Amino acid sequence: MLQSPVTVPIAFVQGMLSGVRSRGHDGHAFLADAGIDPDLLALSGARVTADQYVALFQSLTDRLDDDLLGFLPRPLKRGSFALIVRSAAGEDTLGLAMRRAGRTFGLLQDEVTLQLVQAGPLFGISLRFNDADAARLVFLHELLLRIFWRLLAWLAGGRLPAERFDFAFANPPHAGSYGKIFPAPLRFEQQQSAFWIDARQLQQPVRQDKAAVRAFLADARANVIVPRRTDLISERVRLHLQRAQPAWPDLGATAAALHMAASTLQRHLASDGTSFQALKDALRRDMAIVRLNTSTVPLAALADELGFADSAAFQRAFKHWTGSSPGAYRRGGAVVSDATRASVEASRPAAPFAPQAD
Repeated sequence: MLQSPVTVPIAFVQGMLSGVRSRGHDGHAFLADAGIDPDLLALSGARVTADQYVALFQSLTDRLDDDLLGFLPRPLKRGSFALIVRSAAGEDTLGLAMRRAGRTFGLLQDEVTLQLVQAGPLFGISLRFNDADAARLVFLHELLLRIFWRLLAWLAGGRLPAERFDFAFANPPHAGSYGKIFPAPLRFEQQQSAFWIDARQLQQPVRQDKAAVRAFLADARANVIVPRRTDLISERVRLHLQRAQPAWPDLGATAAALHMAASTLQRHLASDGTSFQALKDALRRDMAIVRLNTSTVPLAALADELGFADSAAFQRAFKHWTGSSPGAYRRGGAVVSDATRASVEASRPAAPFAPQAD
């Protein structure tokens, strides 16, 4: 299956580090483990690859021995998330699994409570913070909602449509990137952060067995923190453009390939909150970042791959997309990541989310 490149806004890297930085750590050791140039933190348009983002998560959990990345005063010992997954997967229905996940999480720490709440036809999980400092860390709200919603969606068989996400903080500057992470209506400045589903979903059976649990935990970091692709028309356009390489079809050719008129495709993309040119540029940006971080391809060759007339045109576009030159990504990624990842893996205990023997 064709794998579409995934990149993550630097705001989420800053968020992932905000727990340790709030305690006086500059975070550079963790960034080095992931092959991320610290200078990118100062660039609002910068992005990292999904692999780097997962490696940063791994570095934090491994170095800190903490499944919650140093956000709480006391570490949530590695293996805690695996315990929550296994306990929830042992229940018969999604409603019972939600309750079990909340109770198990509460047994492991005291700073955050997962509350089960209902509002008319909607049922949700909300976060109640018992630690004021932790409550001020926006990324902790984002992380916990993302983890538990993704977990329950997986228990339901891979899909669990959310009806709404509530956030107990003001609309942040990076909220424009929430679409692939929280694909439902968003409400900010609410009393508590929460996600909501149709209450009828609670009767669904848990659809994962022990073998599925082991597979999920083997790649749990990516399963819960990497943005997921959607089934929107915009994603179909992105995949078509990727498959068409090295050609870069225009709007008319793409619409024809998708069996619709160009005007119809434009309307669909507008309803998804994007445009053909924006999708094309985002794909080229993501492809460029991944290639710069994982290869030594010359800039002229990369420019040609991405459909630019020459290297100078590509570098201008890249600076517009990310706020920095392509060289910043090459220094931060390809040169460091493979060797560093090998040394980190060799010197550390087993991964915290790794499956354990039954």
